[in-house]
Amino acid sequence: MSQTNTPARAAIRRRRPFGDDVAKDVAKLQSAFINDAPAAIATLARLRAAAGTLAGSRLDILGVTAVPTEFLPRRLADDPEPVEHARHAALTLYAVHQQSAHDRGMHRDGYGFGQAIALLAAQSPSKDAVRRRFVAMGTAATFTEALHHCRGLVRLLRDKRIALDYGLLADDLREFQAPSGPDKIRSLWGREYHRTTDTTTTTGTDADADTTDSDSPKDQP
Repeated sequence: MSQTNTPARAAIRRRRPFGDDVAKDVAKLQSAFINDAPAAIATLARLRAAAGTLAGSRLDILGVTAVPTEFLPRRLADDPEPVEHARHAALTLYAVHQQSAHDRGMHRDGYGFGQAIALLAAQSPSKDAVRRRFVAMGTAATFTEALHHCRGLVRLLRDKRIALDYGLLADDLREFQAPSGPDKIRSLWGREYHRTTDTTTTTGTDADADTTDSDSPKDQP
């Protein structure tokens, strides 16, 4: 079977400085992991284990997830700042995504979340099942709920080896936490999804995508 898992880009999105910083660190981890560096393998395992936890709650990964001071406000609140939540989420999601893909990187510059999900839907035996999960994430009322659905979709991307830009995702997750952020990011991801043209060339039969998530709430589609 010959398959290209590269989503077409309707338009090039540029990362912000915060996203660039996250992407730089992800790229370093990715290169070391693909080259079987023991330290990178261990770091990704710790990050993967921290997926779904609160930013700052795992002391064993703070050396990786800590946000550089230039992106933090001068006076820190008692609770983690939006940039801290966004960096923690992006790095731990990347670790989930990269798991078992030792021959290729699951972080790729320029590919937004909505575009990656559009390619996933195109390659799935049930495009509607993927779309329903995407819609469920889009209706999430809280950042925590949105991340829950995001993790499930990232697992499906991992299964199909479809990459995305984790710097862009970090920027999006930071913006999501702003007062008007959920509507803005849902609109952005939705437009990416619908504008992405399927240019995937597939020969042979793809394995069925598992569109179930064992830890999904039972009341979700």
